[in-house]
Order: sequence, then C-alpha cells, then structure tokens
Amino acid sequence: MVKQKRKSDCPINFALEIFGDKWSLLIIRDLMFKGKRTYGEFLLSEEKIATNILADRLMMLEEVALIKSKMDKGNKSKYNYTLTEKGIDLVPVLLEIVKWSAKHDKNNAAPKEFVDRVKKDRERFIKEITSQLKQ
Repeated sequence: MVKQKRKSDCPINFALEIFGDKWSLLIIRDLMFKGKRTYGEFLLSEEKIATNILADRLMMLEEVALIKSKMDKGNKSKYNYTLTEKGIDLVPVLLEIVKWSAKHDKNNAAPKEFVDRVKKDRERFIKEITSQLKQ
C-alpha cells in the first residue's frame, strides 16, 4: 500500500482515512469482541468479506499499526493477528458505536447483556475488554 497524502489535518478526516470503510472496523470488531485471530476466521464472518479485500485491509491495518501479525508456530504459512495498543485504544469508540446502534436500529444483533454493560458501567467494561486484549 502506498502512503497517500492526507486530505486535511482534521481529526475526523485522520480517523476516516484509516478506518473509514466498513471492512476495517469489522476486522477490528472481530479481533476485539469475537476472538478471531486468523485470515480464515475473518473469512467466516457473516458479512462475507472478499479474500482480496481482506488481504488488503489486514495489510493496511498493520501498516498503520492498529494490528500486528505473527507467524503461527505450528503452521508457517498461517499468521495470527492481534490488536496493538493503538488498536486497543479503539475499544471505547466501538462500544459507543454498539450503544448508538442498539438505540437506533431495531434489528441490532448485539446481545442485550452486552449493551446493558456498556450503558451501566462503561469504564469498568472498557477496562475488562482492554485487559483481555493485552493478554
């Protein structure tokens, strides 16, 4: 991926240039909340990302240091992906998106218990998720 000049220094523009397409945030969601770690596991997500798009987004997310990859010890052709500290810092952002979606989308599939935890004790929930991701 070729590093492109930013359109502006606006903080919202900065964020959108990194994860402004739906696939990037869905990959981050899968790493953050669904425990997915491998290319094959991402392909099994219900949104059915195409293989070329998945490969491109994984590469881009790694280039901007939101994720990192590590070769699997048991299978040298397989990589395991994890969030970096920079990626983990998106936990509050994604939780707010879940909360907003639960409020405004009657067909939202987020488990009620999950949404209730975000609403009731957001800071404790953020700490729990963050500590799990850092293990």
